[in-house]
Amino acid sequence: PLAPGEVITAQSGAFERDPQESSTTDEELSRAGSPGSRGGSSSTTPDYGEKRLPQALIIGVKKGGTRALLEAIRAHPDVRAVGTEPHFFDRNYEKGLEWYRNVMPKTLEGQITMEKTPSYFVTNEAPRRIHSMAKDTKLIVVVRNPVTRAISDYTQTLSKKPEIPTFEVLAFKNRTLGLIDASWSAIRIGIYALHLENWLQYFPLSQILFVSGERLITDPAGEMAKVQDFLGLKRIVTEKHFYFNKTKGFPCLKKPEDSSAPRCLGKSKGRTHPKIDPDVIHRLRKFYKPFNVMFYQMTGQDFQWEQEESDK
Repeated sequence: PLAPGEVITAQSGAFERDPQESSTTDEELSRAGSPGSRGGSSSTTPDYGEKRLPQALIIGVKKGGTRALLEAIRAHPDVRAVGTEPHFFDRNYEKGLEWYRNVMPKTLEGQITMEKTPSYFVTNEAPRRIHSMAKDTKLIVVVRNPVTRAISDYTQTLSKKPEIPTFEVLAFKNRTLGLIDASWSAIRIGIYALHLENWLQYFPLSQILFVSGERLITDPAGEMAKVQDFLGLKRIVTEKHFYFNKTKGFPCLKKPEDSSAPRCLGKSKGRTHPKIDPDVIHRLRKFYKPFNVMFYQMTGQDFQWEQEESDK
């Protein structure tokens, strides 16, 4: 097996790519699944081993930090992951499990195959479909304060469609009455308790790991320790793999022996959010609070989003 440093060296090119979340094209997937390709994984993957269905999935949430988590876990020599989002359990299910397997990178015995598609968490059919593939699949959900997540989601859309209405207009059904429009996907995704209920009908909590998007920025090594333990991996991705980039405001991966420049996520990550009316933020916090409390109770974890807001 390769030393962690070697894996990162070969994989660092993945950090240069800047795929938009949830925008994988059929062309990218056919390239990933074509003979001789590495399934979007590390170029150090040998051309032997076999393609296997994933044993672990990063299922959400959009704009939570899933790309950062994927790149960090790919630094582990016992993990092979697809760089593109296969969208199998939401958009491509009719193509069948063999198509899905073919998109995966080749792995050796003992290595874990993974993929991430953040829209799975909010797709009604996804839990049943994943359960029917393998009921012992391990699931990872990266969650983030739903208010900042919604603004980040809007910011991404705005960068592609500058003509869309303002955040304030889209967030309310009736601004005067303060009625939040929960049918707008940017708002709806953050009602985590609602979506989790769907998953708990098929998977026990012990098979789902909730990663804090905030702690992934402030303490990436700590969150990665939990991820590696959950996946049954040796803790190889540690403090020495990260470097905090003050300009972007989040950690970047680096070679553990400090002999090359750190690799950061692409330009679409860490965009400056538009200024939102404080009253709108206040109303959104009130809207999400009962759902957040319910989510903390369901998961047995307090993500302290309310506390974080009162500190501001």
